[in-house]
Amino acid sequence: MERAMEQLNVQLSRLTRSLRRARTVELPEDNETAVYTLMPMVMADQHRSVSELLLNSKFDVNYAFGRVKRSLLHIAANCGSVECLVLLLKRGANPNYQDISGCTPLHLAARNGQKKCMGKLLEYNADVNICNNEGLTAIHWLAVNGRTELLHDLVQHVSNVDVEDAMGQTALHVACQNGHKTTVLCLLDSGADINRPNVSGATPLYFACSHGQRDTAQILLSRGAKYTPDKNGITPLDLCVQGGYGETCEILIQHNSRLFQTLIQMTQNDDMKENMLRQVLEHVSQQSDSHYQRILTSLAEVATTNGHKLLSLSSSYEAQMKSLLRIVRIFCHVFRLGPSSPNNGNDMGYNGNKTPRSQVFKMCARQMEVETIQKDECSWTGSAVFDPLELLWHSLDEWLVLISTELERNRKNPSSSSSSSEIASLLLKQREVDHSTPKLPSLLDPEAIMETEVYADGEDVISMTASRLSAVIQAFYMCCSCQMPQGMTSPRFIEFVCKHDEVLKCFVTRNPKIIFNHFHFLLECPELMSRFMHIIKAQPFKDRCEWFYEHLLAGQPDSDMVHRPVNENDILLIHRDTIFRSSCEMVSKSSNEKLKLGIAVRFHGEEGMGQGVVREWFDILSNEIINPDYALFTQSADGTTFQPNSNSSVNPDHLNYFQFAGHILGLALYHRQLVNIYFTRSFYKHILGIPVSYQDVSSIDPEYAKNLQWILDNDISDLGLELTFSVETDVFGAMEEVPLKPGGTSILVTQDNKAEYVQLVTELRMTRAIQPQINAFLQGFHTFILPSLVQLFDEYELELLLSGMPEIDVQDWCRNTEYTSGYDPREPVIQSPRVSEKISLLSCYIFLKTCEKMTEQKAHELSTFGAVCHVGPWWNSGTIHQEKLFQLRYTAGFTSN
Repeated sequence: MERAMEQLNVQLSRLTRSLRRARTVELPEDNETAVYTLMPMVMADQHRSVSELLLNSKFDVNYAFGRVKRSLLHIAANCGSVECLVLLLKRGANPNYQDISGCTPLHLAARNGQKKCMGKLLEYNADVNICNNEGLTAIHWLAVNGRTELLHDLVQHVSNVDVEDAMGQTALHVACQNGHKTTVLCLLDSGADINRPNVSGATPLYFACSHGQRDTAQILLSRGAKYTPDKNGITPLDLCVQGGYGETCEILIQHNSRLFQTLIQMTQNDDMKENMLRQVLEHVSQQSDSHYQRILTSLAEVATTNGHKLLSLSSSYEAQMKSLLRIVRIFCHVFRLGPSSPNNGNDMGYNGNKTPRSQVFKMCARQMEVETIQKDECSWTGSAVFDPLELLWHSLDEWLVLISTELERNRKNPSSSSSSSEIASLLLKQREVDHSTPKLPSLLDPEAIMETEVYADGEDVISMTASRLSAVIQAFYMCCSCQMPQGMTSPRFIEFVCKHDEVLKCFVTRNPKIIFNHFHFLLECPELMSRFMHIIKAQPFKDRCEWFYEHLLAGQPDSDMVHRPVNENDILLIHRDTIFRSSCEMVSKSSNEKLKLGIAVRFHGEEGMGQGVVREWFDILSNEIINPDYALFTQSADGTTFQPNSNSSVNPDHLNYFQFAGHILGLALYHRQLVNIYFTRSFYKHILGIPVSYQDVSSIDPEYAKNLQWILDNDISDLGLELTFSVETDVFGAMEEVPLKPGGTSILVTQDNKAEYVQLVTELRMTRAIQPQINAFLQGFHTFILPSLVQLFDEYELELLLSGMPEIDVQDWCRNTEYTSGYDPREPVIQSPRVSEKISLLSCYIFLKTCEKMTEQKAHELSTFGAVCHVGPWWNSGTIHQEKLFQLRYTAGFTSN
């Protein structure tokens, strides 16, 4: 009985203590349960509670638990619970016990910078040389995190400061990689090997450069670090360029001047990203004027060497062409950023008289006609950094002059073959350039001709040289352009094109792809473009589309930027019930540059976003633009197309809305989004800058167009029409006589001037009447689409770009053909038509076979015709417009003849 009372008292006492302390007062007997009771106390460093629980317990303080098999000593060291750590050490905890990854409590304390815990562990003989499974020691962890103050204490206990991990990396490697300056100094002062390579041959300097750590690289180089590559031949400079680390490159060059030329030569290495090279050279060039001049001069020399290699037919065209253009692009980029750039306030010898391109063009053309062009007649003096390139431009000029001579000789004597072989020998058999000589040989030098070298039979000079010379011409244009103020074409380059016009046209006639590959200057100089427009327009529509978008999107971020997170402020929040006005407001508030990067649309009260919503927005908005409620556009006479409303001024904001409409169509074209609008041919011509013709009048007044046609087709001398160069028109409700040209009311229309009359009256009806609307629209459209780019297409092709490429489903058309007048689709004449059958329309078979052979333009016209015949204006009810089918009917009066 007494024993039972004692047990009861003990239990009551234990219960009272537990309730008062709000925890258990005795550990469970099994270690697994006990350790999870102690762990939160150890983490909170509740050493008194831990001590009390361990006092009469049989708990194993080295018991490993959890997935990583750590002891409570690991937990204390990791959390910095120094009192509990000491308590566990006193109770016999093993300071060198390793978890499943090989980490000791000292590793964890070092990794987290627990200085007191490290000190106590060292007092209890923790081994600083133990490595984890990856070979990392405590000093590696301190070096990784830059724990210099702890490293000073720890290195005193380390037997080898250069202890390596599994990859052969020392603490110095990782400290350099992470840019910890004081840690690097501490390790070096403690005897760390500054040039020790890891298993791949990478030294600490290599590691510093791999992450662009300029400060640690500076320390290493100042302490005598060697510049050595790894086992794969990759050097510290390679790593700096690959990462775009300009500051670190600068440090390397300061300590090893020979690396400057190595850096310049890297511009020829296709493995180096061009944008990173530009970034590095940009930084180095901006350190001083001497750096700037030296980089540009060196790049010009390398470009000249590559250009001459390109002109040597023994070289690889593709590789040398890419190398030359790459170097020149980098050269021009660095030049534009420096003090010599005309865009930075220095005119580079340009006289400041910004002569319009057309005037410069005419001036150079007149000079060419009399063959008196002199180099100093164009206001351009160049810069010293461009001097090395003059050798290349001189060689280019010689090539073109010789080819021109050959063309002229063949024109005068087509049967001559000896002259062709002679010129081929002169042009094609030049000696390989000796890079040790300071001056490159002239192509006109007879000594530069190789005595015996055989070329492919039947391959003429132009075919072999056109692409190579065109690539050099592209480089020449880039160098000329970077010396001119933004938006101006170099007079020197215009002079060059004028001089060699015949040869260049010969090049593109033989190989039209040259235009798309190298003659990009045409897009920036309309006057030059006009010389080649007939050749450009003759190229496939697809090729011109690719060229169009290549230049339209030039300078935009890489395609991976499409997946960048959308900024909430950049989302166009549109109200469906007021989509036109809310879209106008949101687009006007947005930055044009951000709209070029991408469009994000969200309808008010809806969660959906993405390309589907953007597509829907363009669809609805394009329909709203032609909504008659806004009076912006009016239907043409055929009821299928639209053109600006001459009376749109009834809407006070009409010009702002026209500008917005131009914005939307330009934005849609920029992002390859199709719109559901078809305009009149004349309006597409206005967008393209093409003069309208009298045939375009039929879209708004077919009968009047017929009258104009009649005037042109017939002799009006004796008809007594008494027409003058004026018309009567309604001006604000009153009829007024408007002259078509100055003094037109007194100038009679005659047989001799009737063509001028028809053109002027056409311009009045189709252009002058809606000129403000056209100008406002184009102002918005040209915000996203440059006039020079859109000129690549005609009015039919522009409609294709805006409204899409039609694909005719011939089987669908067969299913939607109505047979009348007794015909049945099962009739033999339908299945196998015969010429003798008298039908007003071709049979379905012949009709569809004809469709299959149509050109893109004709297919588009037919598809548009079919579409607009099936539906009326979008705002009408679908119940009004019944479905219409193609009809195939018998006509008695038709004969095969």
